[in-house]
Amino acid sequence: MKALLHKELRLSALPLTYLFIAFAFLTLVPGYPILCGVFFVTLGIFQSFQSAREANDIVYSALLPVAKTDIVKGKYLFSLTIELAAFALMALLTLIRMAVLVDASPYRHNAMMNANLFFLGTALVLFGLFNAIFLGGFFRTAYKLGKHFVIYIIVTFVVIGIAEAAHYLPGLGALNAFGFEHIGLQLATLCAGAAICSALTWLSYRKACTDFEKIDL
Repeated sequence: MKALLHKELRLSALPLTYLFIAFAFLTLVPGYPILCGVFFVTLGIFQSFQSAREANDIVYSALLPVAKTDIVKGKYLFSLTIELAAFALMALLTLIRMAVLVDASPYRHNAMMNANLFFLGTALVLFGLFNAIFLGGFFRTAYKLGKHFVIYIIVTFVVIGIAEAAHYLPGLGALNAFGFEHIGLQLATLCAGAAICSALTWLSYRKACTDFEKIDL
């Protein structure tokens, strides 16, 4: 398994995918829908899948002395590695905003979502949706990419829109808390996001293994 992940990171991945991790820095941009950083990170992963498809990477992997489920696991682990790297950077920048820049005027007068633990929880949900919709959809054929990525784009921007508007709804203003205000609610939303991401990823991985086993390469 370690060798397959190494192949994904060193051979199948485009440099662009690693470059797009830097979109996590959108977390620091006031007056911008910062959850879009998640989309750009997943766009980088999509580009690697597209490149790998054109290079017949799946067929090459199938010729290796590994189980077909290991191929699925390798792709999922590669995607999770990129996602976790971006999320770690987002988390660091969010903590900087919460602890150091909490009173900065550009953030205090920002009409968009604030960078807090609710933001991080929602980011995890978006990563989970990518894993469920795109990765899970890809392994139904191990070839078609566009349809599932377009569906993911639509769902993602609907979720981003809802998350951006949530703190304007009556009774939900605490979701846009500054610093460590309403920390209990913030932690609850972060844990909920982590649970949703884990469930979506695990369930889609199990189904992807089943679907990929049925494909005659």
